[in-house]
Amino acid sequence: MIDLHTVPTPNGHKISIALEELGLEYNVIPYDISVGDQFKPELLALNPNNKLPVLVDHDPISGSSEPMVIFETGAILLYLAEKTGKLMAQDPATRFQQLQWLMFQVSSVGPLQGQAHHFIRYARVPQDYARERYVNESLRQCRVLEAQLQQQDYLAGDYSIADIACWPWLRCLSLIDIHLDKDFPRLHHWFKRIEERPAVQKGKDVIHGWVYQLPPNFKMELDEKTWSYSFGEEQYRQR
Repeated sequence: MIDLHTVPTPNGHKISIALEELGLEYNVIPYDISVGDQFKPELLALNPNNKLPVLVDHDPISGSSEPMVIFETGAILLYLAEKTGKLMAQDPATRFQQLQWLMFQVSSVGPLQGQAHHFIRYARVPQDYARERYVNESLRQCRVLEAQLQQQDYLAGDYSIADIACWPWLRCLSLIDIHLDKDFPRLHHWFKRIEERPAVQKGKDVIHGWVYQLPPNFKMELDEKTWSYSFGEEQYRQR
C-alpha cells in the first residue's frame, strides 16, 4: 500500500493522476498548508524540506521491509514508473526524451509559472516587472511545448510521466489569464485529450482544487497567519 501525503496543487495532482493511471492502491493523507500542516513534525520526518507531496511505499521495489519514502515530484514519478514498468519507455532513446521533458517541467514550468502565480495572485505589493517577466516566461514555455507537439500527440513517444508532470500546471494557466484555446492549438488539443482520460478525471480532484474555478488574475487576500505560513515568518523560521 502507498500513502500519499498531499495537497490540492498542481504538484499534488501530478502524483494522484499517476497513481490512478497505474492502478495502484493508495491512501490520501491530506494537509492544509493554510494552517501550517506542512510544518508538523511527522511530515518533517518524511521531508525535511517541508513540501508536499510525499509518497510512502510500504511495499517498495527495493524489497526491504522498511517503507520507501520519496519527496520531490520528479523523483516520485520516476519511482512509480520504475516500480510498475509503465508510463516510461524502455527504449533508451525515447526514455531519455521523456526524461528531458520531465526535467523541463520540474526545473522550468513549475518553478517559473509558480512565480507568475505568486506575483499576480498573492504578492501584497504590486511588482510590474516581476509580473511581466514571469508571464512572458510562461508564454515562452507554451510556445516551446506547442512546437514540440506539432508532429506528435505526446511530448515524447507515448503518453508518459512527462505528460503527467506538465498537464496539471497547464491546467492553472487560465488563473493568470493565459488561455491555450486562443493561442496554442496543438497544446490545447494535447491538454483536452489528456483531460478526457478517466484516470486524469479522477486523479485531478483527489483533493478538490476549488482554486481552479476562480476568475483570471483573481487576487488572493490572505490573513496574517496564512501569509506567514506560506510566504512570511513561519515559512522561513528555522526548525
